[in-house]
Amino acid sequence: MILPRIRASFDRSDAMALVELLGRDAPELRASARARLDEGGIDALLDDPRLLPALLAEPDVTLAPPILFYVLVRHALLEGGVDDRATADYLATLLLAFGSGRRAWRISTGAEEEFTYLVDLVTRMREGDGRDAFLLRSHLGNYSLWLTGLFPDFLEGRRRRRGAPSWRYYEAMGTAGFRAAAETAQAEKLGVDGLLREVARSFPALRVALNRVSDRHLWRGAGDPVGRLLREVGGG
Repeated sequence: MILPRIRASFDRSDAMALVELLGRDAPELRASARARLDEGGIDALLDDPRLLPALLAEPDVTLAPPILFYVLVRHALLEGGVDDRATADYLATLLLAFGSGRRAWRISTGAEEEFTYLVDLVTRMREGDGRDAFLLRSHLGNYSLWLTGLFPDFLEGRRRRRGAPSWRYYEAMGTAGFRAAAETAQAEKLGVDGLLREVARSFPALRVALNRVSDRHLWRGAGDPVGRLLREVGGG
């Protein structure tokens, strides 16, 4: 299952690496970053608008991938007016998890059954209960957000060639999946019921933020710029 764990994994060495990155070749900037760390914790550095450009520009940065994914997502969300660190943590964890092996098509790391189409997930949701119900519902949300966020041009191309559903269908299904997952006893037990409700509520904004990550950092130069604009304003 996807749980927001990246921020909790950051330690003092990560924080000091950020200080060095923000203050590289400038003692006064390093001192300022250290002071902000001491006063506001690592979040004060993670939210620094200079951090992402520094991470992307410096060729010898050795920070762990989870930090980069978190910063990419966090800054894309802030740009869209979503200032919730738990949500950024959840999305970054989702991207890291789904980038590993066949995890994007499975409801959990140990699951063997794979789901390519949302309709198959919905069918299984009618049969699942308990923990399976939570995993199936949350995966419906996760998979929909992953597809619409990182691969919107693929969805649009499939719609044009085969008459497949548009990203709006995936957005609606993903929102419903997160909302249903939030109502399970498992979500309450794990303490993520409120987070999943927030993710469901803000699904469109989260999709657009992941579109930014995809367009700018993963598939730069690909796709249709007009289509991207329409997606951002909700008219595509």
